[in-house]
Amino acid sequence: MQDKFSKLISASLLMALSTVLPVSADQGEAAAAEPHPGEALYNENCAACHDKPFYKAPSRFFISQLTTSSLVRVMGEGVMQSQASALDADQRLAVAEYLTGKSLADEPEMIVPPVCDAEHQFDASQPPVSVGWGVDLHNTRFQTAAAGGLTADNVDELEVKWVFAYPGAMQARSEPVFGGGAVYVGSQDGTVWALDAETGCMRWKFSATAEVRTGVVITQWSADDDDVDPMIYFGDTIANTYALRAKTGELVWKIKGDGHRDATSTGTPTLHDGTLFIPVSSLEVVSAANPTYKCCSFRGAVLAVDAKTGEEVWKSYTVDETPAPVGKNAIGVDILAPSGAPVWNSPTVDATRGLVYVGTGQSYTSPADGNSDAIMAFDMKTGEKRWVSQQLAHDAWNVACYRSFGGGAIPNVNCPEEDGPDFDFGAGTALVTLESGKQVVVGGQKSGDAVGVDPDTGETLWKTRVGRGGTQGGVHFGMAADGGTLYVPINDKPFPDDHRYEYSKMDPNPGVFALNAANGEYLWSSPAPDDVCGDLPFCDPGVSQAITAIPGAVIVGYMDGRVRIHAKDSGEVIWERNMLGEYESVSGETATGGAFSGGGVLVANNQLYINAGYGYNFHIPGNALVVMGLRDTPDSD
Repeated sequence: MQDKFSKLISASLLMALSTVLPVSADQGEAAAAEPHPGEALYNENCAACHDKPFYKAPSRFFISQLTTSSLVRVMGEGVMQSQASALDADQRLAVAEYLTGKSLADEPEMIVPPVCDAEHQFDASQPPVSVGWGVDLHNTRFQTAAAGGLTADNVDELEVKWVFAYPGAMQARSEPVFGGGAVYVGSQDGTVWALDAETGCMRWKFSATAEVRTGVVITQWSADDDDVDPMIYFGDTIANTYALRAKTGELVWKIKGDGHRDATSTGTPTLHDGTLFIPVSSLEVVSAANPTYKCCSFRGAVLAVDAKTGEEVWKSYTVDETPAPVGKNAIGVDILAPSGAPVWNSPTVDATRGLVYVGTGQSYTSPADGNSDAIMAFDMKTGEKRWVSQQLAHDAWNVACYRSFGGGAIPNVNCPEEDGPDFDFGAGTALVTLESGKQVVVGGQKSGDAVGVDPDTGETLWKTRVGRGGTQGGVHFGMAADGGTLYVPINDKPFPDDHRYEYSKMDPNPGVFALNAANGEYLWSSPAPDDVCGDLPFCDPGVSQAITAIPGAVIVGYMDGRVRIHAKDSGEVIWERNMLGEYESVSGETATGGAFSGGGVLVANNQLYINAGYGYNFHIPGNALVVMGLRDTPDSD
């Protein structure tokens, strides 16, 4: 299957590259005489980012794999709305049709799974097995045997049960949640799906305004509560948060988490005791690449709302001061500061202390703010900031610092003087309870560091360098913990612009590692295999996806398209499956597996729900939700 998949990706890549390269004179006069109306518009407005290895901008190859309608939607009301604001509706359509090579009028209707029958509707006797992204409120990402059904002793019995193909997608990064006998998950085209957990039939679908990359959160209930009317919650990439009825998909409320034009929702909201805690991040780092852009005015935040109504309870910013002019760039445009410190991750709830913990990203402008690259605690009731534990000072960076932008070696005028290194806390924090009963807040950073912090004071208890780190290095989306064992995934993908930083002289260290959460000491190391990618385009050995622990093991999705399950006591790989290739899906559409990143796997009722595909930042695309369950055994007489 891998050989077939390699040929498929290679052929697609060659075809995409052939459209990027300039057409020579001997390739025919017809092409030169009648250029596509979207070609010049694309070259003028889009090519500077998408035709180069430009950080956070998907390559032209990847965006060409989307449907025309998806691209129109992304430019008109999605994550690229501000970048495409100079184009009218007809021009956006022309760009989309040029990139895909397909007319919107000829685009086929979405292929969906069969609608569920009466026997596969909401079942109150099957309550949720997790609260959302972090599995529990402490964000340990540990699923018990009682709720998940999988342990180190039975994972060798896993086999594919059914597969769902996300329509018009090249990435699958929304972590599913289970409840009422259904699995709820978002997708790249903004559709949220309620699929029967056992069969994959469709209970309902809902169209959000833009891509849903956050995980889905669901109201908790007990199996004996027949009158429950639960809701699910999620965010889209233009910072809207939604509440739907889990039974029907009916919209209950929708709010905008932040008014900034570049605000986005990446971290999954956290639900506790009737309050929904919503993290706010942004893509203003990309807007900063424009020298005439007044950089930068965004600051990260946590928003608390009433889960029933969406009404604001409190909103607290990670950066205390409102950004204000502090100078001008080289062409006379205002520089605003302090800015940045976005919250990319899902909040951790500490009900005992009444605190909510988050990690923050870098500052966007100089001077770098003391709240960037930090773990911080907010009062759960008031939003008051209780403490800040900054782990890296003087980290100010935006995409204007990217040397390859524009083909030059000198950064754009909006690059702050600190010039990186862009070491976010992209992964969620976790509150770990040790065998002694003591607790520690742990976090993983793109620097490759794992850190333990005192939950009462924010004092740093220990710090361990696990990976080399980098723009696409270190810890990305989530660690996991089983008691005092902390599992740390490391990506450490090399990136063209990393060479100027001191860490680039270190050897990369992709793989998964286990630390003692009490002191940060190594328990074991399991470096990623470096002999599986071969010539497969966009293949890397590291781990970007959030990982998930089960009794005796940890489940790890790799950038090379493999899922590997490592033993808790040694790190040995006890189960492995290559998820690349094509699958027959429940809708009849062919699904394709790819790399793993973003939200992790869902473990629920003896089944493993795996999102396979990450066509972003030059990784292997895919659009598959692969559901694996324990092998059926014949009934005994």
